[in-house]
Amino acid sequence: MKFIKNIGHLFLRIWFYIVMALPILLFFPILLLLITRENWYRFFFKWARLWATIVLYVCGFVPLRKNGVFNIPNQSFMFIGNHTSMLDIMMMLYTIKNPFVFVGKKELTKIPVFGFFYKKTCILVDRNSAQSKKEVFTQANKKIKLGYSICIFPEGGVPEDQSVILDDFKDGAFRLAIDHQLDIVPLAFPDNKKRFSYLFFSGSLGKTRSYILKRIPTLSLDLTHKNELKQKAKQLILNKLLEV
Repeated sequence: MKFIKNIGHLFLRIWFYIVMALPILLFFPILLLLITRENWYRFFFKWARLWATIVLYVCGFVPLRKNGVFNIPNQSFMFIGNHTSMLDIMMMLYTIKNPFVFVGKKELTKIPVFGFFYKKTCILVDRNSAQSKKEVFTQANKKIKLGYSICIFPEGGVPEDQSVILDDFKDGAFRLAIDHQLDIVPLAFPDNKKRFSYLFFSGSLGKTRSYILKRIPTLSLDLTHKNELKQKAKQLILNKLLEV
């Protein structure tokens, strides 16, 4: 029985990466053009939202926005969420309409096809390099000044221990939010680990939900409030994960 399940999991993995890569290959010339100018990123972002929707549905992960789409134009935000799966990227794109830029780990650039555009459109961080972490702030500042929002998974990676519901948060997202007086918008994805975790022989088809939680304002806050802000955001997400 375990052997049959593992075959199913293997097929799901292969199918996922095929579905993820195929639209990128089909539209490669157009996408290449869209990333040549900063002010065309908004069009790339719209395509990315469509791509995420296609990947989710075609792979059998039925996305459910439990409290709608986040869409407040002409304002930048700091979007954060729990991180357990590749699906977190798709669900964030599916749920948020405001154009945002991901801050993500450098390792994902190794994924064929996807990695190329990930490298060109995201702010990359090497968690083992202090210089890389400083560069993240420089690049994020530029994106925010251009009117884009920022998206960070503040756990800084996926916990190796699969029993961990929500790992400790890193400081970066909250320092940036305070520096630029960005409202923090926490999101919770309770199903992604079950659907498509980073464990190779795992996964299942079915619904995957997103919850947009209460916005946390940063107006008039300074860096002395960073830890308080970090704990408040973590508790909001943790409470929702435990509730559903």
